[in-house]
Amino acid sequence: MEESIDPATSSLLCLENNDMCFDDFDCNVADESPYWDRKNPNFNNQCLIEDNLGSELVLDSPVLSDEIVLGLVGKERDHLPRDDYLERLLGGDLDLSVRRQALDWIWKAHAHYDFGPSSLCLSVNYLDRFLSVYELPGGNSWSAQLLAIACLSIATKMDEIKVPSCIDIQVGEPKFLFEAKTIQRMELLVLSTLKWKMQALTPFSFVDYFLKKITCDQLLVRSSILRSVGLILDIITCINFLEFKPSEIAAAVAISVSRKFKAEEIDEALTCFVIVGKERILKCLELIRDLPLIQASTNLGNNLAPLVPQSPIGVLDAACLITISDELTVGFSTDTSLDTPNSKRMKSCSDPLDGTFKS
Repeated sequence: MEESIDPATSSLLCLENNDMCFDDFDCNVADESPYWDRKNPNFNNQCLIEDNLGSELVLDSPVLSDEIVLGLVGKERDHLPRDDYLERLLGGDLDLSVRRQALDWIWKAHAHYDFGPSSLCLSVNYLDRFLSVYELPGGNSWSAQLLAIACLSIATKMDEIKVPSCIDIQVGEPKFLFEAKTIQRMELLVLSTLKWKMQALTPFSFVDYFLKKITCDQLLVRSSILRSVGLILDIITCINFLEFKPSEIAAAVAISVSRKFKAEEIDEALTCFVIVGKERILKCLELIRDLPLIQASTNLGNNLAPLVPQSPIGVLDAACLITISDELTVGFSTDTSLDTPNSKRMKSCSDPLDGTFKS
């Protein structure tokens, strides 16, 4: 059942150095705005096509040169959360439940519409960058949901071909139903807070480059794509990986899915990645290996529920999520298989938003 809002909390206050504020917070307002259809020039990471035999999928994206990737690596810092974000999350200075609530909603809506993996990655990027520099008002349980809606809405406009309206994107049985103008104001707050830098670099910006470096193949096979996408989607929900840049994650993922588990094989792969630091990749590889233990220790596994999408894109996304414990064991020595792929997972969190707003 949707909750009514206390008139005393009917405005989302902003920091003094922001030029905008949210008034007239309304719920239960319908909107008949149509879908926004547009052609997407950046629809790279979902360009899965059949080959001439009709039996295999390949990634049909342009091959990035070393010079281009080097330039992208130099711009990564512009699309990262504040440097102390992870430390503040782990130390309790920031309310981790806010991130969990937002991720829970993003996963549900993303799976409902069968959006591509890139838009999910962008949503999480916007969420983390915003939370690292802007503290939501405390005592308002709707704040995390409103932020999640805004982040996913912006991400789909950046990456998807068909985008639902502000009202339609609130799928399922949301605890709160926001008016379109409220969501649009939140979108503007996110955009201004992130300084309009929304063409964010994510692991998907680099992973095909590193995969092709390892395989020396211009066309990537379906299994490598699925494993890469699945592993990246698992990684972005885990706060432990916030210390790594997108290129470092992409390089580690490429090594992981290529089944190069022996020390000499990893060293050989690292020689292809002169653009990214070797020690950083090795550290990320170790964290990927320990990902099941990290998830278990934070009780994330008990909060996950499978989603069963029905459309072709949704089925492909569901197949992407591999079982990390089957892929990577202590020593990177276990063979891998896509015979029993996991379905999409979403994190659930019932903790109230209890952060403290600082003016």
